Amino acid sequence: MHAIRLHAFGPPENLTHEQVEDPRPGPGQVRIAVRAAGVHLLDAALREGMRGGPAAEPTPLPTIPGREVAGIVESLGEGVTGDWLGTRVVAHLGFVPGGYAELAVTEAERLHEIPGNLDFAEAVAMIGTGRTAMGILQFAEPGPDSVVIVPAAAGGIGTLLVQYAKNAGATVVGLAGGPEKTARVQAGGADLAVDYKDPAWPAKVRAHLGGRRATVVFDGVGGDIAREAVGLLGPGGQHIVFGWSGEGIRNGEPHLVDGVSEQVLGPVMLGKAGGPDPVRTLELRALAEAAAGRLTPAVQRFPLAEAAAAHRALETRGTVGKVVLEP
Repeated sequence: MHAIRLHAFGPPENLTHEQVEDPRPGPGQVRIAVRAAGVHLLDAALREGMRGGPAAEPTPLPTIPGREVAGIVESLGEGVTGDWLGTRVVAHLGFVPGGYAELAVTEAERLHEIPGNLDFAEAVAMIGTGRTAMGILQFAEPGPDSVVIVPAAAGGIGTLLVQYAKNAGATVVGLAGGPEKTARVQAGGADLAVDYKDPAWPAKVRAHLGGRRATVVFDGVGGDIAREAVGLLGPGGQHIVFGWSGEGIRNGEPHLVDGVSEQVLGPVMLGKAGGPDPVRTLELRALAEAAAGRLTPAVQRFPLAEAAAAHRALETRGTVGKVVLEP
């Protein structure tokens, strides 16, 4: 099979398209003929050598990156029911990478059958990005009286948060960088889409709201944008922090205000979801929202061989929606 391999930590160019041996499913596992593999900012951090995984150590090299895949089950390991064979599935591989490839192996218990109305790339978007969006929304459920600000509203998570809030009847302000992304946010349902590169954007939001104040900021950006957005919150407003890409994924810090800001990633989010398998709980919610047509993920597709270009575009904010590799 062909796959993307990383032999040394460093820039996107270190991702190489190679022919490698086909993986074999072990007991309780399946092999998936991959049709779409998700690309995440965390993949870029791990590519550069960020410590991660259960042992908090850098990923052993060489490796095939990628932890989100969708495709067709084409081989079964010992003990796996034959019903899975030939099924369209999506799965998050957990701490074991291997998604940037034509074939990927994972435990059968991680599989979800893809709803008939979703394609493979959309399913990948919902299993990762959609799952995170469902986790974020646990902390601030929008309603008809809500005024919601979504920085990075053209991104994978932002697109879903805008849709969800609009479906709930909220007034939604989406922030994005540049006219093309801003137009996409407006077309995606935001009541107001503004370019955060324009220094006057907070004034434009205030003028649009006409005296109303924001009730929640869903913030995955941090930095100066977060500072300005938090300044638009009214009394009792919430600042839900799930990332700080504007400050750099590894070295930056979000803008936090005592009594207003709440960081929700990791154990906090999973603890809120509850149940014996909170990750799967959020995955099921995300897929159900997409299957019902309430959420439609935005997807930007790259050929598998162009994984380096996908990473470069993601890191420089040159993408819209969820980035997906297609073998």
